Amino acid sequence: MYCPCFCTETAKTMRLTLFYDQTAEQNASAYFEKAKKMKKKVKGAEEAILKLQKRLAEKEARFRSVLAEKQEVKKTRKKEWYEKYRWFFTSEGFLVIGGRDATSNDIIVKKHVEKDDLVFHTDMAGSPFFVIKTGGKQPKEPSIREAADATASFSRGWTKGLTTLATFWVKPEQVSKTPNPGEFLPRGAFMIRGKTNYVDVKMEIAIGVADGRVVSGPLSAVKAQTEDYLLLHQGEMKKSDAAKQVARRFKADLDEVMHMMPPGNCSISPRD
Repeated sequence: MYCPCFCTETAKTMRLTLFYDQTAEQNASAYFEKAKKMKKKVKGAEEAILKLQKRLAEKEARFRSVLAEKQEVKKTRKKEWYEKYRWFFTSEGFLVIGGRDATSNDIIVKKHVEKDDLVFHTDMAGSPFFVIKTGGKQPKEPSIREAADATASFSRGWTKGLTTLATFWVKPEQVSKTPNPGEFLPRGAFMIRGKTNYVDVKMEIAIGVADGRVVSGPLSAVKAQTEDYLLLHQGEMKKSDAAKQVARRFKADLDEVMHMMPPGNCSISPRD
């Protein structure tokens, strides 16, 4: 038999069950044992909380260390002169640079084009100028095709959803800032005179990380630098949203990713 008893202290109520077939000492001992078990549980919970807090603190310390290391690398890595422009290295190892706007188009053509280089452009007004820096060597078909693909993919043709764009290359002496009589050339525009060499292009850009920096360009060019990359095609995703996904994927700086992406919306697919 048992007797329910209620003990009230301020607003708290505690219910005790007393058994008539046990002495007061036995009832008290039973509750004492329960209290000891509850105390052990509380102690175990407190120890678990302390362990969890320690693990969280260790992970936070590691995160801060990695973040500080990345920030230090970002501060200390010296950027090359060409990184202010569009750039990539072809699968043959040639440096290719391209304009981002009218001003950089002007600078590239006037300052960085040398006599043995190849100059790329499209038939669309406002397209960038891209240049293969040959160093006196003769680029082969893969490099020419990659430079043409980049010229088209980083043009307004990407934002307009064009699947192809008339793209060509010429020699430096065919590019002039002198307009035809009665015409005017705005900033970033040049006259192309003589034979133009057209190339079939593919609107596609690969992006990844190689040697601690974000790289982008035609697929075959990027594959020659890294095995870990994503493919960008024309699509519906906002450039800023796509850049965030790419930055998370490669744990890269968001601004650097934005700097290397084609203009306008896109879609992302994994490596082929």
